[in-house]
Amino acid sequence: MPSSLPRPIAELPLRRLTPEDLVACADLCEDRGWPRDEHRWGLLLTAGTGYGVDDPEGKGLMASCVVTSYGPRLAALGMLLVAERYARQGVARHLMDRVIAEFGDTPLSLYATAAGQPLYEQLGFSVVGRAQRVTGFLRPIADRSAAVTVRPATGEDLHEMVRLDSDVFGTDRTHILTRLPSYADHIRVAHDEKQLIGYAAAWPSNGTHVVGPLIARDTATAQALVASIAEATDLPLRSDLDARHTELLDWFEESGLQLGSTTAVMTRGISELPGDWTCRYAPLTVATG
Repeated sequence: MPSSLPRPIAELPLRRLTPEDLVACADLCEDRGWPRDEHRWGLLLTAGTGYGVDDPEGKGLMASCVVTSYGPRLAALGMLLVAERYARQGVARHLMDRVIAEFGDTPLSLYATAAGQPLYEQLGFSVVGRAQRVTGFLRPIADRSAAVTVRPATGEDLHEMVRLDSDVFGTDRTHILTRLPSYADHIRVAHDEKQLIGYAAAWPSNGTHVVGPLIARDTATAQALVASIAEATDLPLRSDLDARHTELLDWFEESGLQLGSTTAVMTRGISELPGDWTCRYAPLTVATG
């Protein structure tokens, strides 16, 4: 049964979340029917800034949100959750208003479900793209990726990964990439005779390996990276692909993966995401952009 707010919305205190709130955040996910995903929360609460509203009745968190900052050019919002017992009472808008105010003129981005999109539009966000989820086991088929050289990443690759990623993403994600070795189960790099031309990571989530980030010079390179990861895992793959990459989406379908839900990519303060979308195939996670 829904619970009435214990006090006016404007009086609900907002606080910073810490890694000690990991279980409470996972509980909130479970309350809303999402996977607990404690592994992802561990990354979000260290690489980003978590915001939460405590339930005055002592029942964990009333609401949460995480912001991953990429400097003055962009900050990504994710994991906006409100406990079911307090849903549809303005808590999400209260939390978003506070977070938006804290980041001032910094452009913001997020991935929105159909249910959340109307609220974000009211808050000044606009749709700039779509992400298509794919899930399943990859069945090898003939493709152009055979000509691409792919291998497991080493510590010596980090500098080149950051260079490539900064060009493609449009801003520095060093604080994310340096955490990938401890976060991801598999990291692959693709290269030609001169330089790194792509990289991909796969991390565990709810019985799958999520492929992301996926950065590649072209579709053939993206295919080769994903195929290499598929060979290394017994788990089904999952990824949220920029829907403009239709060639890769077609390849996934031909290879046995299923199309799932779509989300709207939205921004506030900028008309499009920075960087080069043609080489940006999938985010690390929709919570970090």
